[in-house]
Amino acid sequence: MNRKLAVLLVAMAVSAPCGIASAADKPAPVDPAYQQSFEKWKGELVDDLKQEWLPLAGLFWLKPGENSFGTDPENAVVFPKGPAHAGSFTLQGKSVTVKFAPDANAVIAGKPATTAELRPDTAGDPTVVELGNLRLHVIVRGERVGIRLKDLESDAVRQYHGAQFFPLDLSYRVTASFLPSDGKQTIDVPNVLGDVSPTPIAGTAVFKLNGRELRLTDLGGDAASGLFFVFSDPTSKTDTYPGGRFLKTGPVTNSTVVLDFNRAYNPPCAVTPYATCPLAPKENRLSVAIQAGEEYDRKHGHH
Repeated sequence: MNRKLAVLLVAMAVSAPCGIASAADKPAPVDPAYQQSFEKWKGELVDDLKQEWLPLAGLFWLKPGENSFGTDPENAVVFPKGPAHAGSFTLQGKSVTVKFAPDANAVIAGKPATTAELRPDTAGDPTVVELGNLRLHVIVRGERVGIRLKDLESDAVRQYHGAQFFPLDLSYRVTASFLPSDGKQTIDVPNVLGDVSPTPIAGTAVFKLNGRELRLTDLGGDAASGLFFVFSDPTSKTDTYPGGRFLKTGPVTNSTVVLDFNRAYNPPCAVTPYATCPLAPKENRLSVAIQAGEEYDRKHGHH
């Protein structure tokens, strides 16, 4: 081997690791179409927060029997605004009926209402009650039945700082093998209330990141329309939401599925105390730091 070639090979061997290190420090350039689809997705995420989650003004668990409600502190359920005595919710089993005070000016489905049975959110199409700028509906979580209240004039929407993300990095977009479950398997998913729900799983995604084989178990998604994961990783202690982040995928094709951690996003609990989010189950606590996706500002976060 001539000396020049030998020197060149040594130089390449020395410089290669540096080259790899600097590639990791500086993500590869992202093509404009990818950037554009990411910005569109992020815009939809923020719109959803502003419409569904940031306006939440309360979550009130009902006791069996009659629960009076309104702004007067004597009520069983004390609203932050609205009439002093708006009426009462009656809880029997898991069904809720409401009776409104005449001056509450309640509206359901565009018509003035004095009394009604309220369909819960588990029915897929909950009954929404309008009281001026307030909106309320019934939610069922395990054995608990509650009233979720939304304020259309909430300050939280105006004060929202926007979603902060790590710089886009395509090395965190990986193709995973998908191992379907037998359809009977469930895993226990905890939530912020301390409840644990056995949740059916569609299967497990197996992938490599930073040279490590990792697994994520789907929670309540399906192979035909897309999987859903709640996961945590070492960044949950420093830069990302402590309870873990959500990740949705496209459909599974030919037993593979793309996991794009640039689109990992915070649960609604990151912006409101009135959501009941699932936490990452132990199966989905990754050992590799995922420095991609949505960050969490511990100073401005509500927890």
